[in-house]
Amino acid sequence: MRVGKARVSFLRYILAISYLANCVSCSRYLLTMRYSGYSFPLLVSLGSVQAFLLPFQHETSCIKLTSKTSSKTTLLAKSKTKKKKKSSGSSSGGLKGFGGGSSSSTSSKSSTGGTIDRSPSSLKFYDYIQRNGGESNLKRVGLGYFPLQIGPDKNDIIQLRGVIALKDISKGEAIIDIPYEMAINLGRESADPTLPATTLLQKYCTWKSNSDGPPGDKEKGDYFAMLPNLESDDCLGSTDFYSDTALDMLQCPIIVEETLSRREMVAARYERDVLPMAQMSSNLYRWEERKEDDDSDNDESNIATELHLQWASWIITSRVLTVQGPPESTTANRLLIPLIDMCNHDRDSPHMLTGRAMEGGSLKVVAGADIKAGDQINIGYGGSVEGNDRFIQDYGFLDSGGSLELGKNKGKELIPEAYKIVAKKLLGKGRNRMSVAEEEKMLDAIQATTLDDDIALLASGKVTNNDERMALEYRIGVKRAYNALW
Repeated sequence: MRVGKARVSFLRYILAISYLANCVSCSRYLLTMRYSGYSFPLLVSLGSVQAFLLPFQHETSCIKLTSKTSSKTTLLAKSKTKKKKKSSGSSSGGLKGFGGGSSSSTSSKSSTGGTIDRSPSSLKFYDYIQRNGGESNLKRVGLGYFPLQIGPDKNDIIQLRGVIALKDISKGEAIIDIPYEMAINLGRESADPTLPATTLLQKYCTWKSNSDGPPGDKEKGDYFAMLPNLESDDCLGSTDFYSDTALDMLQCPIIVEETLSRREMVAARYERDVLPMAQMSSNLYRWEERKEDDDSDNDESNIATELHLQWASWIITSRVLTVQGPPESTTANRLLIPLIDMCNHDRDSPHMLTGRAMEGGSLKVVAGADIKAGDQINIGYGGSVEGNDRFIQDYGFLDSGGSLELGKNKGKELIPEAYKIVAKKLLGKGRNRMSVAEEEKMLDAIQATTLDDDIALLASGKVTNNDERMALEYRIGVKRAYNALW
């Protein structure tokens, strides 16, 4: 739902800040819970909303979202106490969202600073929402651009696309209310993101190539056009698309192993399901529209590739929500939910997600605090409890801190909670603890260089590839958090 989200691109080595998720088989889980400390879990690994499945014990309504090693040392301890010069910026791939990093020329300013997006593609998307029973939402919210500081200089500002409030909304009222029938159901929740990815890819290709297929798939084109493009800055921030060098620079064996495993799943699924079907039918999995003079039934030049399936799998992990069915059902379905999946991430968001995957049902974002016209509507990815080890894999950005975190630490050096969560795992603390063997393996890898070495390398400007720079920033954040908590 980059946060779908609007993303700050890999601009200027991607000076950015970011965020979120859960294990490779978790999708973003929409949770209808009243959280006191956490904002509602939106587990984001496989991207899903579960009626959403509930990882912690909090009061809920109808929805569920989804030993220390003896060799602990001051992780990559600073060899000197001398203060180092700060890096000029951060490369976090996409910034808190899945939308786009530059504003449209056809937009209008709101009263509080947000800019309403009135670009042609957005106007078509608004029409899509209206045609499918979501007209009431357009009286409350729309898409917009928001200024975001991504570096120390006053000019280091980009326009981040997200969801903007068009009117004041009181606490407890629905901010977004999407009919279940508008959501795209990609099947039941499972640990494998490539299965729903094949369904999504087929629907997307039907629209993109103008192939024969269910009319409903083509009608979804105005929504599909809002998804991040293949190899866009949004998806390239995910480790799924990293080079081997960048993966090594993470100094995190667990992330590398999981990333390679996901790639293997994509390759196997493509060979088993996508390619055979595409070879049998001239209308399935065509990425490009057939030329008028092309009468060949065996032309494979426009068939979707393994890379296209990898992109679709990333869409699943980053945007899909796993939503539970009717109360009497035990099943949970993976849904793409237009508009909700365009909300950006804020770990400290008070807003709640609620709904069920059932005929006549509604999928909502409910205000957890009063909202003013022009405010950005954010939600907490990963249930607001996941660390940057998940965010960099599943979303392609690094969580630089929630709104409350940033407010409390204004003017001070902040160690974001998303890095502390990772550091706690290395220390054998917190939730989702690793085994002793895993801890030792992780500590050995991350101590290959010191924190001072990493900071100096980042400041040197020698690391120019975006994925490598982001990997370097990740390990710097983890080491700072480890040293602070050790």
